[in-house]
Amino acid sequence: MSKTKSKAGIGSSFDDFLKEKEIYEDVQEVALLRVFAWQIKEAMKASAITKVEMARRMNTSRSQLDRFLDPKDDHVELATLAKAAEAVGKKLSLQLVA
Repeated sequence: MSKTKSKAGIGSSFDDFLKEKEIYEDVQEVALLRVFAWQIKEAMKASAITKVEMARRMNTSRSQLDRFLDPKDDHVELATLAKAAEAVGKKLSLQLVA
């Protein structure tokens, strides 16, 4: 009896799986928003910016900021992303990739 197991299915990627399920774009979008929220939180920590101060800089409420920083909330506008980046002294950069 051979010690090697069948490798059926190996070789396809997780991206291929998501595309097959027709959810690739949605998953990518949520992942990008979660990474961005994490980056903003890290920049806030590095600059010792409190949530109250961050909300003031973004000209928004603390509850709005909490929703924005919530990795489960995927309803964020581009203008909000730009405001958050500016509030921590950064610029938002978007690019088209192949």
